[in-house]
Amino acid sequence: MAANVHILLVDDDPAEELILRAILRKVETFSVELHYVETVDAALAFIRRGEPKLDMILMDNRLQPQADFRETVPEIRRNGYIGPIGVISASISDAYFQKIDDYGVDFRIDKSELDPTAIAFIIQEYVSKDAV
Repeated sequence: MAANVHILLVDDDPAEELILRAILRKVETFSVELHYVETVDAALAFIRRGEPKLDMILMDNRLQPQADFRETVPEIRRNGYIGPIGVISASISDAYFQKIDDYGVDFRIDKSELDPTAIAFIIQEYVSKDAV
């Protein structure tokens, strides 16, 4: 039986949710339940509810009105979320992606690299062994 994992996607493009949901259906080693919000404020409200307990957050690099993850992820951390946070972006080649640790980001991934195998590896690597 596959372990149940709760992931929150924070992305201002609803099409990204549909794409990720389709990818997650193909992950065989975990049963992934995707939750989706479009803004950092909505993510904070979701986290405060406390149910379901999130195992991971995936954040789009650029969310309005913030500039990029250097503003959004610290906001999530300041509000008490201690679980893994991954930043997804159409391109992770900009130099500031090399300093993700400075902003509370656990990992970064290019959207073109998101596939069932990558998602399974990320869950295995970053989600607490107690949760899975």
